[in-house]
Amino acid sequence: MHNGHTLVAMAALEELKLDRLFIVPAAQSPFKPEQKPASSNIRLRLLRLAFAGHNKCEIDTQELERNGVSYSIDTLNNYSSRFPKAKLHYIIGADHIPTLLQWRESNRLAKLAEFIVVPRPGQKVADFPEPFRGQKLCGWPFEVSSSIIRHRLGLKQKIDGLVPSNVAEILAKNNPYLTSME
Repeated sequence: MHNGHTLVAMAALEELKLDRLFIVPAAQSPFKPEQKPASSNIRLRLLRLAFAGHNKCEIDTQELERNGVSYSIDTLNNYSSRFPKAKLHYIIGADHIPTLLQWRESNRLAKLAEFIVVPRPGQKVADFPEPFRGQKLCGWPFEVSSSIIRHRLGLKQKIDGLVPSNVAEILAKNNPYLTSME
């Protein structure tokens, strides 16, 4: 959880004129089976701190509750049934566009939501493969990544300015990434 994530959320709310934005932490990415995220409890605590006071943002734990590998199709099916009249958007990083056809039930996934791509500063955005449709989020370019933050934490370096201040304070006291980096 870093400031890039919160800036993307604020940009999406503003640019897409969303009524609500669900933040969905994944249990386990199917594309990163070797990467073990921090515990669900820690990630939820950090997310709640980062989005405290953002009334239109809601943390949704459905993927954590399902356990195992997180598939976007399951999450979008859930939203589609809960909000049958809503126009669904799905925010992804630009690096995920080339992999969309490899996602589980990609044809159905493409029908359920419009994909909103977040480019990294200076990065060219690839075209969406058929049948996906989407648009680029303008947002506020902010060059940071979770891997950089994990690396800095593993080296016991400061992360001030990269994450919300209340998140930095918690991570300074309880670094969930330190043991996995040593």
